[in-house]
Amino acid sequence: MNRLPEKEQKLPYINRELSWMDFNARVLEEAFNRRNPIMARMNFLGITESNLDEFFMVRVAGVREQVESKYRVKDPSGLSPEELLPLLSAKIHSFTEKQYSCLNRSLLPALKRLGIRFLSPEQLDEARRQYLSDYFDKVLFPVLTPLAVDRSRPFPLLANESLNIAVRLDRAGKSDFAVVQVPSILPRFLQVPSESGRDFVLLEDIVVWKLDKLFELNDIRSSCAFRITRNSDLDIDEDTEDLLSEIRKSIKMRKRGKPVRLQLSRRHDPETELFLKEMLEIGDDETYRIPGPLDLTFCTKFSALPQFESLRYPPLLPVYPPADFVGSGDIFKAIRERDRMVHHPYESFETVIDFARTAAEDENVLAIKQTLYRVSGHSPIVAALIRAAENGKQVTVLVELKARFDEENNLKWAKKLEQAGCHVIYGLVGLKIHCKILLVVRRDEDGIRRYVHLGTGNYNDSTAKVYTDLGLFTCREPYGTDASSLFNVLTGYSRPPEYNRFVVAPDGMRAFFRRMIGREIENAQKGLACGITAKVNSLVDPETVALLYRASGAGVPVRLLVRGICCLVPGAPQTSENITVHSIVGRFLEHSRIFRFENAGDPKIFFGSADWMQRNLDRRVELIFPIEDETLRQRAFQTLDLMWDDNINTRVMKPDGTYARADRRGKAAIDCQREFLGLAAQAVERLKTEDRSQPYVPVRAPEEKPEERDLEP
Repeated sequence: MNRLPEKEQKLPYINRELSWMDFNARVLEEAFNRRNPIMARMNFLGITESNLDEFFMVRVAGVREQVESKYRVKDPSGLSPEELLPLLSAKIHSFTEKQYSCLNRSLLPALKRLGIRFLSPEQLDEARRQYLSDYFDKVLFPVLTPLAVDRSRPFPLLANESLNIAVRLDRAGKSDFAVVQVPSILPRFLQVPSESGRDFVLLEDIVVWKLDKLFELNDIRSSCAFRITRNSDLDIDEDTEDLLSEIRKSIKMRKRGKPVRLQLSRRHDPETELFLKEMLEIGDDETYRIPGPLDLTFCTKFSALPQFESLRYPPLLPVYPPADFVGSGDIFKAIRERDRMVHHPYESFETVIDFARTAAEDENVLAIKQTLYRVSGHSPIVAALIRAAENGKQVTVLVELKARFDEENNLKWAKKLEQAGCHVIYGLVGLKIHCKILLVVRRDEDGIRRYVHLGTGNYNDSTAKVYTDLGLFTCREPYGTDASSLFNVLTGYSRPPEYNRFVVAPDGMRAFFRRMIGREIENAQKGLACGITAKVNSLVDPETVALLYRASGAGVPVRLLVRGICCLVPGAPQTSENITVHSIVGRFLEHSRIFRFENAGDPKIFFGSADWMQRNLDRRVELIFPIEDETLRQRAFQTLDLMWDDNINTRVMKPDGTYARADRRGKAAIDCQREFLGLAAQAVERLKTEDRSQPYVPVRAPEEKPEERDLEP
């Protein structure tokens, strides 16, 4: 019999850092997975390294700072920072070994069978070694700068994540040391001529091979590649009078942050390792001896080489225009007819870009207001906003300067927007603006109308090709009123209002989820239809975890799709027996947030920007919104159900916190990502078949020149 967990009972909770490592392990499984194309597997391996780099720069660095400051408060899992650190270190060391097992035992042999090899200079014949020598003399040598380390020349300040060579030299029987930075401005790998395949040499191997050219007066006793990762979490003083200047200063400090990891190639001697540890003031548990090339992020660039197109997934061809916009010559007219929904990357992000571009050129548009968290380097959205300002429209943009690792990019765009005449707000003190909203105020024939785009993902045309996200276009009055109210709160001194439809953090979202989960508990106790289905990137917030445990204890079935960190433990006796947790890791990064509550037989469904984390509920401006159009509601329900039914990309979390592949015995194979791509194309074809009498009218204005579009090759 189910029962509510007692308040005094210690609820099961998994440490967030350890859970994140489990997520990266699920990504690594895709690199091992032979069902994936070989270059997709290389890309997954590169992603695990990129993920781990950021994890060290922020999370591991944070734990170390807590240990050094003698912070002893235990987290909800019962671990203090001092207790967590050795567990985390052991898990990362084990994970690193698995990364290189994947590379050395799985990927490189598979590439070799396809005639693709990574070779050392010593493995080449004389003619190809001469090719390398010419490359070194003409290209590499002029760029290299050997840096001696002695009493008059201190150890250099090496850039975060840079690849370097440590060299131990013999001078009159004494050891001297030098450092050579491998230039990041040059490609990491060089293809050498080959009659029977495609052979590559890594840049650092060429440098090591030619070290005698850099140190002609010394005997080289030892050399090894090394790489350092620094604490890169910005410490921003938000009370400063000049936030832009403070962020610029913090970005510079990031490059000089304290080292938190030293990676060394295993081909080195103890004296060189001791020298590096002393110079970097780093301990043995922070040192990783690597059985292969350092910095596996090169695998991502390698997998993207044009010559390997046949070894990757077939190119994604997102549907454009989506079925919801087929035949709509006027995007505003289409939105007036009914709400419209888009599902990226299966349906092209160009729809959102066209909305912004059309608004910028439309003489009846009076104002545009938008939030920007992460945008691409050549953002067509920003270009549209600039164009709108040049056309005399009132343009207000909230650019979040504190978007981690995108601060410099956002600073650049903020300045360009300001120069074009846009009103730019640089975030809020103490809060990050993470909501995704674009408001267009237009003069229609029947009066002023507000058109709104709301999304689960960033206004980033590049990531929209690989992140799964959902968006809603609407001109319903309650949504427009809420949008105006939200922008007034963000840009002025307005008090947070009682919203009609929006659920906004940090003022009302925690209370909203508390209320909705509580209602499902009450419905279960009354014998009414009940249930919770949620798709989030991370589930960390202790209060939400406890509420879900209470719901489970009351008999509420809880289905959770949690891509990354999940601190909740499903299937625990008398606590979470009615909770099931799935995690989808596939070709695309699952990024959408969806929440469904059964509501006594009248189910409600919401999209939004927020995960179930303390930062999203308490320290960010987040937005969740309901889907009310009945056709779109049914589509949203079906979308969520198809994700839940996936048994190709899904791992199921077990009560011990580990994950296992979904059980497919007796079931048809379901790859939700592949299904969504097919469904998007079928919906368009179905509409074309239903009405052949009507000419196709593109959403894009016919006078637009193709070169004006922001297309990638």
